[in-house]
Amino acid sequence: MSTDLVGRSLLRDTDLTKAEFLSLIDLADELRAERRSGAEKPRLVGRSVALIFEKTSTRTRVSFQLAAGEQGAQVLYLGPGETQLGEKESIADTARFFGRLFDGIEYRGGAQDNVERLGAHAGVPVWNGLTDRWHPTQMLADVLTIRDHTRRPLEEVVLCYLGDGRNNTAHSLLVTGAQLGLDLRVAAPGALFPDQEVRGEAERLALASGARLTITSDVAEAVSGADFLYTDVWLSMGEPAEAWDERIDLLLGFQVNRDLLESTGNSEVKFLHCLPAFHDEETGAMARIAERRGLACLEVTDEVFQSPASIVFDQAENRFHTIKALMVATLGG
Repeated sequence: MSTDLVGRSLLRDTDLTKAEFLSLIDLADELRAERRSGAEKPRLVGRSVALIFEKTSTRTRVSFQLAAGEQGAQVLYLGPGETQLGEKESIADTARFFGRLFDGIEYRGGAQDNVERLGAHAGVPVWNGLTDRWHPTQMLADVLTIRDHTRRPLEEVVLCYLGDGRNNTAHSLLVTGAQLGLDLRVAAPGALFPDQEVRGEAERLALASGARLTITSDVAEAVSGADFLYTDVWLSMGEPAEAWDERIDLLLGFQVNRDLLESTGNSEVKFLHCLPAFHDEETGAMARIAERRGLACLEVTDEVFQSPASIVFDQAENRFHTIKALMVATLGG
């Protein structure tokens, strides 16, 4: 590691400098190569990690649990309702107790303030697995995936996010893109533009990095010349199901489909999604929407999702490698 991250938490995207972020990407690349060659060296033997999940998860839980285990650490998973966190015991008291027993703590939940308080009181590294405000571990996976699929320097990459610009993924992409110097575009309805505070933070970072930031409702402008198109589900965890109809009406024009890929003018454009995706009717949630609205998909068509342009499962796998790198770097493996 060219940068010392031992003992550090990752609570929000701006906790890492550009150099620190890229050093984690390099380490993830190395650890991935070790694993694939069968030459992985356990660096976390004797360490213990707590995984606190107040929201359900597939990729984040699998990545943290498997990565820690492969590196030799002992892992304790605590799912929704399995702690007294914030209900019968303060977050600060829980953090102080966990910090005496564990070497690192992952938290996935609602309020950003919860993970901030864990980080302030635990005395050990705390990692944000997702909150309502930020999704920093997803950004590590995204940038590793982008780097895998382009020959251009990151500063020349054009990345366009389409959909709900207020959610945690959009916020993190905006700030991370600004920090790394990307041409980062957010295409969203005006009512769903990113939070003004987040936009201000991204603009300040862009002044230092030379990033080009665009936030627009003009889909054609946003996707023109894009190297990567990125979308996410239109209704975030915790939002009421009754909001689906309103959100669909707002966002149908921002769907990633074959025509949209072609309108980039880039025959090599790639598609990203942090998953899960509503691309077909093979889930209960999408089946209910299909019955009510007559739609076979939402934010991305199945044609695009299954196409050679789609690199979503490379992206999903890279969650594992980058989370492994984060734990190794911050726990001093």
